Amino acid sequence: MSNFYEERATMIAARDLQEFVPFGRDHCKHHPNALHLQLRQLQPASELWSSDGAAGLVGSLQEVTIHEKHKESWQLRKGTSEIGEEVDYDEELYVAGNMVIWSKGSKSQALAVYKAFTVDSPVQQALWCDFITSQDKSEKAYSSNEVEKCICILQSSCINMHSIEGKDYIASLPFQVANVWPTRYGLLFERSSASHEVPPGPPREPLPTLFSMLHPLDEITPLVCKSGSLFGSSRVQYVVDHAMKIVFLNTDPSIVMTYDTVQSLHSVWVLRRVKAEEENAVLKFSEHGGTPQNVATSSSLTAHLRSLSKGESPVTSPFQNYSSIHSQSRSTSSPSLHSRSPSISNMAALSRAHSPALGVHSFAGVQRFNLSSHNQSPKRHSVSHSPSSTSNDSFLAPETEPIVPELCIDHLWTETITNIREKNSQASKVFITSDLCGQKFLCFLVESQLQLRCVKFQESNDKSQLIFGAVTNIQAKDAAPVEKVDTMLVLEGSGNLVLYTGVVRVGKVFIPGLPAPSLTMSGTMPRPSTPLDGAGTPRPLSKLLGSLDEVVLLSPVPELRDSSKLHDSLYHEDCTFQQLGIYIHSIRDPVHNRVTLELSSGSMVRISVPEMATSELVQTCLHAIKFILPKEIAVQLLVKWYSVHSAPGGPGSHSEWNLFVTCLMNMMGYNTDRLVWTRNFDFEGSLSPVIAPKKARPSETGSDDDWEYLLNSDYHQHVESHLLTTSLCLSPLEVSQAKDEDFSQNLSLDNSTLLFTHIPAIFFVLHLVYEELKLNTLMGEGVRSLVDLLVQLARDLKLEPYVDHYYRDFPTRVRASGQVCTADQGQTGFMHHPSFFTSEPPSIHQWVSSCLKGEGAPPYPYLPGVCERSKLVVLSIALYILGDESAVSDEASPYLSRITIAPQKPQTEQEANRFGFKHPTTVSSLAERLVVWMTSVGFTLRDLETLPFGIALPIRDAIYHCREQPASDWPEAVCLLIGRQDLSKQACEGNLPKGKSVLSSDVPSGADAEEEDDGMSDMNQEVLSLLWSEDLRVQDVRRLLQSARPVRVSVVQYPELSDHEFIEEKENRLLQLCQRTMALPVGRGMFTLFSYHPVPTEPLPIPKLNLTGRAPPRNTTVDLHSGSIDVPPNMTSWASFHNGVAAGLKIAPASQIDSAWIVYNKPKHAELANEYAGFLMALGLSGHLTKLATLNVHDYLTKGHEMTSIGLLLGVSAAKLGTMDMSATRLLSIHIPALLPPTSTELDVPHNVQVAAVLGIGLVYQGTAHRHTAEVLLAEIGRPPGPEMEYCTDRESSSLAAGLALGMVCLGHGSNLVGMSDLNVPEQLYQYMVGGHRHFQAGTHREKHKSPSYQIKEGDTINVDVTCPGATLALAMIYLKTNNRSIADWLRAPDTMYLLDFVKPEFLLLRTLARCLILWDDILPNSKWVDSNVPQIIRENSISLSEIELPCSEDLNLETLSQAHVYIIAGACLSLGFRFAGSENLSAFNCLHKFAKDFMTYLSAPNASVTGPYNLETCLSVVLLSLAMVMAGSGNLKVLQLCRFLHMKTGGEMNYGFHLAHHMALGLLFLGGGRYSLSTSNSSIAALLCALYPHFPAHSTDNRYHLQALRHLYVLAAEPRLLVPVDVDTNTPCYALLEVTYKGTQWYEQTKEELMAPTLLPELHLLKQIKVKGPRYWELLIDLSKGTQHLKSILSKDGVLYVKLRAGQLSYKEDPMGWQSLLAQTVVSRNSEARAFKPETISAFTSDPALLSFAEYFCKPAVNMGQKQDILDLFSSVLYECVTQETPEMLPAYIAMDQAIRRLGRGEMSETSELWQVKLVLEFFGSRSHQERPQSLPRRGLFLNSEFLPVAKCTVDSALDQWLQAGGDMCVRAYLSGQPLEDAQLSALACFLVYHAVPPPRHLPPVGLEGSAGFAGLLCRLKPLKVPVRALLRLAPVLLAEPQPMAT
Repeated sequence: MSNFYEERATMIAARDLQEFVPFGRDHCKHHPNALHLQLRQLQPASELWSSDGAAGLVGSLQEVTIHEKHKESWQLRKGTSEIGEEVDYDEELYVAGNMVIWSKGSKSQALAVYKAFTVDSPVQQALWCDFITSQDKSEKAYSSNEVEKCICILQSSCINMHSIEGKDYIASLPFQVANVWPTRYGLLFERSSASHEVPPGPPREPLPTLFSMLHPLDEITPLVCKSGSLFGSSRVQYVVDHAMKIVFLNTDPSIVMTYDTVQSLHSVWVLRRVKAEEENAVLKFSEHGGTPQNVATSSSLTAHLRSLSKGESPVTSPFQNYSSIHSQSRSTSSPSLHSRSPSISNMAALSRAHSPALGVHSFAGVQRFNLSSHNQSPKRHSVSHSPSSTSNDSFLAPETEPIVPELCIDHLWTETITNIREKNSQASKVFITSDLCGQKFLCFLVESQLQLRCVKFQESNDKSQLIFGAVTNIQAKDAAPVEKVDTMLVLEGSGNLVLYTGVVRVGKVFIPGLPAPSLTMSGTMPRPSTPLDGAGTPRPLSKLLGSLDEVVLLSPVPELRDSSKLHDSLYHEDCTFQQLGIYIHSIRDPVHNRVTLELSSGSMVRISVPEMATSELVQTCLHAIKFILPKEIAVQLLVKWYSVHSAPGGPGSHSEWNLFVTCLMNMMGYNTDRLVWTRNFDFEGSLSPVIAPKKARPSETGSDDDWEYLLNSDYHQHVESHLLTTSLCLSPLEVSQAKDEDFSQNLSLDNSTLLFTHIPAIFFVLHLVYEELKLNTLMGEGVRSLVDLLVQLARDLKLEPYVDHYYRDFPTRVRASGQVCTADQGQTGFMHHPSFFTSEPPSIHQWVSSCLKGEGAPPYPYLPGVCERSKLVVLSIALYILGDESAVSDEASPYLSRITIAPQKPQTEQEANRFGFKHPTTVSSLAERLVVWMTSVGFTLRDLETLPFGIALPIRDAIYHCREQPASDWPEAVCLLIGRQDLSKQACEGNLPKGKSVLSSDVPSGADAEEEDDGMSDMNQEVLSLLWSEDLRVQDVRRLLQSARPVRVSVVQYPELSDHEFIEEKENRLLQLCQRTMALPVGRGMFTLFSYHPVPTEPLPIPKLNLTGRAPPRNTTVDLHSGSIDVPPNMTSWASFHNGVAAGLKIAPASQIDSAWIVYNKPKHAELANEYAGFLMALGLSGHLTKLATLNVHDYLTKGHEMTSIGLLLGVSAAKLGTMDMSATRLLSIHIPALLPPTSTELDVPHNVQVAAVLGIGLVYQGTAHRHTAEVLLAEIGRPPGPEMEYCTDRESSSLAAGLALGMVCLGHGSNLVGMSDLNVPEQLYQYMVGGHRHFQAGTHREKHKSPSYQIKEGDTINVDVTCPGATLALAMIYLKTNNRSIADWLRAPDTMYLLDFVKPEFLLLRTLARCLILWDDILPNSKWVDSNVPQIIRENSISLSEIELPCSEDLNLETLSQAHVYIIAGACLSLGFRFAGSENLSAFNCLHKFAKDFMTYLSAPNASVTGPYNLETCLSVVLLSLAMVMAGSGNLKVLQLCRFLHMKTGGEMNYGFHLAHHMALGLLFLGGGRYSLSTSNSSIAALLCALYPHFPAHSTDNRYHLQALRHLYVLAAEPRLLVPVDVDTNTPCYALLEVTYKGTQWYEQTKEELMAPTLLPELHLLKQIKVKGPRYWELLIDLSKGTQHLKSILSKDGVLYVKLRAGQLSYKEDPMGWQSLLAQTVVSRNSEARAFKPETISAFTSDPALLSFAEYFCKPAVNMGQKQDILDLFSSVLYECVTQETPEMLPAYIAMDQAIRRLGRGEMSETSELWQVKLVLEFFGSRSHQERPQSLPRRGLFLNSEFLPVAKCTVDSALDQWLQAGGDMCVRAYLSGQPLEDAQLSALACFLVYHAVPPPRHLPPVGLEGSAGFAGLLCRLKPLKVPVRALLRLAPVLLAEPQPMAT
């Protein structure tokens, strides 16, 4: 019977049995495509195939049969989650017909369709494959962003690849593919070789059979093979052997297994990238021909492939199968394999940046593989051309360079040749499995011989190659690996399912749901009488047996079983599944620990194999023991444990530990049934047969032992102590003690067992596990369980120090005496004591304690992979307490001793890498070092919370110090650890791609449906309400800038007006108002700049421009188009353009926009074309236009719509700012005659488009000083009018554009224009400015200017009125900020009346502006400086405009003087605006505001007519714009009032241009809704000069002096500078105080300024650092001296800066003055009221729900509290302390300490771990390092409340002293002299020993020293033991045996 037991015992119960049906099968039926396929079958054949009837008919019949058969296949893999966390579910890829269905599981295990693909022809294969997108072709591991995860679908002629990101690729295949394999690098193709493919003669070489494709856009290249020959020289060649078939391919390690059909051998190769020399070898070998027998010239290969591509395959060619590869559906549509033309796949081209150098080989591939598509019938296997068309020339001359191979296979191993070989012994299934000790096996199943062959392999020490070992054969019908458990399932020939680990048999698998064996079966199948050999011995079984077995199994005829065998126990297990003929037929789809079993009935079941252990404690112990034992023994131990643990009806989780102990001790030689503490284990179900198989079966009647067993059981004791027992007066039973002694005498160890010799090693590692678990507060139960086992072992090994150690930890569990199992002396000799075994027990608490006291400590032993926590604690203490910075940097730490079994073997390297510490940029103090290191090894807050509080204290202390002043560039994990979520969130947002941020307003679109959309509803209200919280100025701005609602036309009807005249009057009034309405969109664009993220599925909403009016009182509509008055034609065309720009500029640069969306917005109606033109320009300004495909740009330009061309050209140029982009240059040159060759045809380009193109050239070449461009532009400024009417109208704007463009090209280069000295740029410009004789035109365009214009008589002098503005501004931009005095003097205003008469007053504005911009550093923000620009003659004679009388003077022209005066002032003001743009400089503001007020008063002055109202309005507009520039984005109220006043003026001189200026000023004031400001960089000033050019259009179609479209270039000068603090807890914007430090400059020292954020920051280059100031928020420093990149990225993402409110503080919104937080101050000052703290008030300090509920439940007094009141007070004060000192995480530590001390006082401390923690806390604060700290950090004092610690220390001391006086001293004496102790005193004594660090008795001198020595002698003798003095004082009386009480 024992045999029966043994067999039953080693059965393993499978779990989670469920029926399995591939998910895709069901989904297929409902997938829409099924219908489509049925329809195709019903169509007549002639419609299906457009070719001759017969073939077509055959084709359609085949088509039908395919669908009837409906082959299906599927594969499963372990689910992967996008985030990268550990997931446990399956993914399934199901293929049937033309469909591929990919379904995924989820946390809840249910599968769901993830993607379904339908293709045009039947799918041959579908697989997952990862392609590497990075260009780096080394063998390194790629990060996830360099890998493109794809699903590949193979059809007969092409392969489709779909990446998870949504990219789709199609690659056509140049040959028939037999198989595709995914590799680490890409795909591997196996070419299918037809049997008739025989090379026709020696010159024709066979084509390669294996090809690789590393990326969907790469070529398919042949594989190279490197095989070593006998003489050691290896040969490199293409793989051409048709006999070689791939049977298996693995990615990690990257190996291929092939089968040679000729030799019937399997080989293993390593797959890797080709090395350069091998690549050369193959190619060179092909060029020089090589030896005659190896003429595998790749040139002929190329030629072969190419001849195919021309469709000229000769009749004799071996490639007949090539011609049939086109299915007619794909051949025409699929792009050629490698086509990279942007029109076909610009996405693909973008997705992999191939520089031309990388693509050298690739372009030859296009014609090489571009296969002919003449052949339309996919089913015809004939050759596509008649023999006559054969041309052989392509074989003679290879046209292109050969194909360069990418991958190489390198031979590793081939199986040995045996005598008998089957022809068809190809492996049907191959997998890699590893056994329980990590040894790897490559297993392949040869079905014909029913053998599973397992080859052991391992990596060589240097990781460079794999070494293969011996082959082991296991008899098997099928097999599958179980990864999770490191085992494999083998289906034996008999139908049994057996579990193996490696080649060691674990046991049979019992499947609960399948039919169990029954004894009355008739129809079972007989089993061959020879039992199969279970353990895989290499002895091959006779072939006969194998085949017989196969035959028998498949025999369908049931035969009767011989009845004599029915009682044979073997029969029970062998007919398990064979009843009713259902048996397991095969195993498939192993994932994790689940496999599918196919049953003979055709159904499938999925089972899971149980795991090694479920409880963490058992897992850890197994891991440690496995690490320390030799591999063979470890495997045996694990197999034994596994079969016990997973037996059918095995234990539940809570008794798993008991089972483990019993199993382990049995294997060490214990008899667990005789050992008291294991005997009482309570198991579910009986496991005696498992553990003690040799025990005789107990008699049925029972015995006395059973009664004893009951009495001794825990259950009995439990009942005995129950209250009920005493109340019922049941007297306790006497348990006979005799039995116990009886047990203890004769227990001895059995030294024949497996683990006997390893007991010390196992004991030591379990001790280390015990110390490790003490560092995890969640494993307390495990520590208690483990200590019982350790004590038993320590006693038996006679290790007194260990027993003492455990006693001190768990005094109540470790009694002084217990059962000892003796091993006699002879046996202990056999025990192997490993080298790392120490007689002193390693103790982590002891180690930390001695470090805190500053004593040295030996290195602490640790097990890699098991004791990670111990290692962490040791190293962090070494770093932080001992101050050793190198502790964490190198691997071999002096503080740790690593435990290894065999010292000579190098350890695994991954540990070494895990702790490799990269120094971050800013790590100053030890605390920072510690925190950064801890996160680098993966330590998180959750780990910190499970450390005991004493051990965690130093780490928390370091965190506390770091939290105060962290660096802004720490990684996210560090910030999380130190509790600064504000920083971690910032770091995490920083890594995200630009997208929507917290602040992007998601206003539901239906919100303002009832009112017309005014285009301003997308502003972020939260931020606006913080920026301007006191008033409604934003609503006011919206009201002023809206142009979508009708205006109010109020005209009073005088009695003398007829009705008709009244209507005309109203319409004229409306026309005036419309001038204003049309000017609004430019300002609106500024206000809403970059405030909106468009929805990619909807077009951009463009508010309509409403030019109607409503007349009160009846609200009648007034319309311009009633025909009463004349309305200018195309009046609204530019207004619509601006409206389009304004709408387009709402789109934020971070939005995701693509070419398709831009085209999708194109309007249907022609009248909206102008708006679309503006929309295109806006996209260019925000940089989105670069995404527009060249094709579409071309489309728009060919339409010839003037506005679209202008918008597009300016947009493209702005997007390519300063890049000298060639394509943009070509685009612009077509529109500029001067840039075309002189012979080119004259294109008729509209004038405004030319102007836009010229300026576009300036933008594209900005700052490059490109010589040719500069030369052409210089000539363009002064281009004379031509003979026909060309260049005669609006010449001013083209000259100005050329000047501005020239200025941009040479921006700020000044006198160092390299290589342009011969152009005399400044002199030429000066001449254009002041006039003079025209130079003869040089250059290519001479001919054009030979004949003068017939209309305009200019003669040969320069027309200054045309050329002056452009030339002036060009000079200003070339010499911008250069402070060049000589050039500036050219620009000085004339100081004589005679000269003044020669200059237009308007040009004086430009000259003054230009002069001031050159003398940038001289600009001062005061009116004195402004006046200093006015020449003396003007100042002396200028009239003050307020005077009534006009002084008459004959030689002075007062009109000229006063006009010159106002224009010069305006020019100076404008330069002031440029100088202080976006700075909100107060003095500049005051100065400009004064001038603006002055001009307003001049306008209403009586003699304003002298100066001219137009001139005054112009100057006022210029000053207003300057004011708005200075205050850009700030929304200043005074400027807003000015703008609002001017908005109301509509009559008189107020034309379209002035309205435009005023509303631009308003827009600048609220730029981007207050988020943007202006920059003063050179490029910004150039853009602003274009946008704010001080000559405003007279009416809405006026482009004579300046192209209106350029007004929008201000966008190029806008930059985001708003910093918005966002509270990290509530995720809402809030106020926070910033301290901004300016760098010192020549005007001011380094200064600090306080700002209340959200606020616009000054320009970043002026700043040194920005700091979020306390006290309300945690401080945060952004240091700009290291670079502004970090801050720029914050600002560009809506300026979100995360801040975290400190404990005890309220936000500025809730408590603006900070009065409510004053409560906190009273407590910090620790006055008497602090104790009377009411818990209700805590809500004023913190909003943390945990703290609030703590106050609620633990600090509120209830009725009749009694002595509990003091606890409440303590809790309240502790809570207060934590909240006000901002250390809420210390609350648990305080409470734990308090509880521990109270427990000690009551004498209830049963384990001393808490006392250890208290002791460590006290030692930490007493340690030297801590005493030195406060001086360096004066801000914050000690971490824990200084009152709490002394009280705690005192309480502990007094409690222990009381015990000592109350008889404890006797106890201590007894302990020290080794006498037995009474049980009651055990725990108190342990507490005393631990707290006072009393050394164990073996170290102490014998008790009862001579009195003479006394205390001093004792001190000397105990000094080496490092006993603290306070402990000595208490020990002295005991040791010296003096009766007097101790003197402390």
